[in-house]
Amino acid sequence: MYPFQNIEPKWQKYWEENKTFRAKEDEKFPKEKRRYVLDMFPYPSGAGLHVGHPEGYTATDIYCRYLRMNGYNVLHPMGYDAFGLPAENYAIKTGTHPATTTFQNIDHFTQQIKALGFSYDWDRCVITCTPDYYKWTQWIFLQLYKKGLAYEAETPINWCPSCLTGLANEEVKEGHCDRCGAQVTHKVIRQWILKITAYGDRLLEDLDGLDWPDSVKAMQRNWIGRSEGAEVDFTVADKDGKPTDQKLRVYTTRCDTLFGATYMVVSPEHPLIEKLTTAEQKDAVTKYREQAAKKSDLERTDLAKDKTGVFSGSYAINPVNGKLIPIWVADYVLISYGTGAIMAVPAHDTRDWDFAKKFNLPIIEVLKSEVDVQTQAWTEDGVHVNSEFLDGLNKKDAIAKMLEFLEEKKIGKKAVNYKLRDWVFSRQRYWGEPIPLVHCPKCGTVAVPESELPLQLPDVKTYQPTGTGESPLAGIDSWVNCKCPQCGGDARRETNTMPQWAGSCWYYLRYLDPKNDKAFCDKKTENYWMPVDLYVGGAEHAVLHLLYARFWHKVLYDLGVVSTKEPFQRLINQGMITSFAFQRKNKSLVAVDAVTEKDGKFYANDDNEELERVVAKMSKSLKNVVNPDEMIKTYGADSVRMYEMFMGPLTVSKPWNTQGLIGVNRFLDKIWQVSDKPMSDVDITGKVEADVAGLRKTYAKTVAKVTKDTASLDFNTAISQMMIFINEASKMNSIPKAMWEGFVLMLSPYAPHLGEELWSKLGHKESNAYESWPTFSEEFCVEDTKEIVVSVNGKVRDKFTCAADTPKEELENLAKQTEGYKKFTDGKTVVKVIVVPGKLVNIVVK
Repeated sequence: MYPFQNIEPKWQKYWEENKTFRAKEDEKFPKEKRRYVLDMFPYPSGAGLHVGHPEGYTATDIYCRYLRMNGYNVLHPMGYDAFGLPAENYAIKTGTHPATTTFQNIDHFTQQIKALGFSYDWDRCVITCTPDYYKWTQWIFLQLYKKGLAYEAETPINWCPSCLTGLANEEVKEGHCDRCGAQVTHKVIRQWILKITAYGDRLLEDLDGLDWPDSVKAMQRNWIGRSEGAEVDFTVADKDGKPTDQKLRVYTTRCDTLFGATYMVVSPEHPLIEKLTTAEQKDAVTKYREQAAKKSDLERTDLAKDKTGVFSGSYAINPVNGKLIPIWVADYVLISYGTGAIMAVPAHDTRDWDFAKKFNLPIIEVLKSEVDVQTQAWTEDGVHVNSEFLDGLNKKDAIAKMLEFLEEKKIGKKAVNYKLRDWVFSRQRYWGEPIPLVHCPKCGTVAVPESELPLQLPDVKTYQPTGTGESPLAGIDSWVNCKCPQCGGDARRETNTMPQWAGSCWYYLRYLDPKNDKAFCDKKTENYWMPVDLYVGGAEHAVLHLLYARFWHKVLYDLGVVSTKEPFQRLINQGMITSFAFQRKNKSLVAVDAVTEKDGKFYANDDNEELERVVAKMSKSLKNVVNPDEMIKTYGADSVRMYEMFMGPLTVSKPWNTQGLIGVNRFLDKIWQVSDKPMSDVDITGKVEADVAGLRKTYAKTVAKVTKDTASLDFNTAISQMMIFINEASKMNSIPKAMWEGFVLMLSPYAPHLGEELWSKLGHKESNAYESWPTFSEEFCVEDTKEIVVSVNGKVRDKFTCAADTPKEELENLAKQTEGYKKFTDGKTVVKVIVVPGKLVNIVVK
């Protein structure tokens, strides 16, 4: 057994003391020889790492070590996304300051990460909750504010009644808080919002130039949801049906169907709802709005089988035909899309049709249909009918003519809309970046001077959210009460804090220049490294971190402080490492420790129901989390690293199986045993003995395969080829030293501790981290023999082996000597013989 317990700590200490992987902005490396390789920012949770976390880290580490050996200057940093709800929720329960918990967790994470031998430049480590970091997060926020991209509004938001804070749409999963799982409701609250929609077109257009998975690009495109249509103003009528000065604006992609609009719907949160509701309907509308506030967007739309609504008591005037149409309040219309009001065309929209049928509202066909629109909606296209000046026109022409009409009458205009909403940026919590703004009765909202940044968090006695929409900071008078930076009068600080996403929006830039106290990043340094050449992380961040970071980066690009339009040129999503769990017939899962195995079958301990073993995500509740600390202690870090890469392709999810880890551990032990064989000084490029020639061919193939597969991140197949080489090498009495040195260098990115020890064992005094990657002549990869297929009329009938350079005539003769040829040509006439050297002989017979 190779002594990993001694080897691994030894080389980890060596790398740390010698700062082996410290990156420098060395101008001798041209731009094409620089690589910035990044792992997604980990949040240091109390649970620490499980074996799924190191998968992406191992992949980038192998790639970085490979690049260094190929003459690249590599930046590969690590840090921590340290603000967030878990630490504050823990503080609320225990009274422990979030900083205390967070830094304890960071120490644990760092210890676990270093134990795996990753080649990070730890001198560049950043932590988002330290004042020297969030000073620049606040600085970036001020630039957004000065550009008009940060604004304050009373707005309905997703509200978590458990966390007592607002949530962005991206933090709501199937109607539940992504953090704690509580049912999400809605609440109108004072919020700071970032105008990400101002960059909607650019966020869409610039996706085309990125080397990202198509699935992630599609998710971002769908989330942004750009559509072209029209904004149309409907005049609100008084109780006698006469026009008022009040307008109700809608956004529609089908303005050509205006003649079919028979009612309007506003969302329960619409700002005009108070004015639209008549006295007679006030109680009904108020009650309905209260019920709607308890539902998530998903419950109101995708999950809503039964349409609900209430009449506001008001009417609007259809701008194209002057007809009075009722205005309803219904929760299937969201304030977060379009204008929060729609014109309903029930004949040609399924949701509108359902609503119209339930509440007995008119249905008017305006697109020639193949069905009776009184019995079902027609949602396909058709020529226009019942539409006056649009009759007989197709969709494209009708939209163009209606837009012309609306603009001429000044009752509508062409518009672009996004499903993407502006980013609700504030949180009613303590543990986040303070928003550097002051509210002054005289001057309004004023930015904290940049010279006074960072605006630091004060010490607090309680972390409990108020539940009213204000954060715990609101109760600290000594911090809240301040002087206005503009007039010097009494003022109050902003008490909302930034969301966890703020710090992770730009951390990749701070890695470049983490000690700079004059700027978030030196421009020359930024230009040296950016953009990130390879970014590896989970696909779950597709419309969260990745979209937000792209938005901030584009703002910084417009400010002239970064040199690239996009931050991350190439993105790889690693697959999830799963585990096993046990499933009942009703599909519910049972924890691993609540199951008994008997005769190869599995039974629930509580009721003895037979269970099916299934692949499932690792989770504490299922008791199927595999701790990497235990695996490293038992089998070594190199075994864990290589096993995670050997499990399958990087981008595919696969279940953890400790038996597989044991197999890889045995492979590394076999390498250690082979290293004890005598090493010869034979020239492996010249004439050698037959046994060495055979190993040389395998070695040459291994160099070619491992080089190609490591460069393309196909690590599992590279490891397979190394196993083939070791199997052959283990049969040798001695091994050419030059060949073994080359193998050790190829092994080192994958099993760096063992690789360094073997390199040292060969007599080298320095680390092999910057040694040149092995090369070998392709001539040694060429096979001496070839297997030739014999086919008759296109069907394989036999095979034979011959020298690789056997000429055509001899191949034909050899084919004719095979039993397959004799059997399937007997009694037949050979019409033609087709010979493909090195591959096949095909005989055509009658």
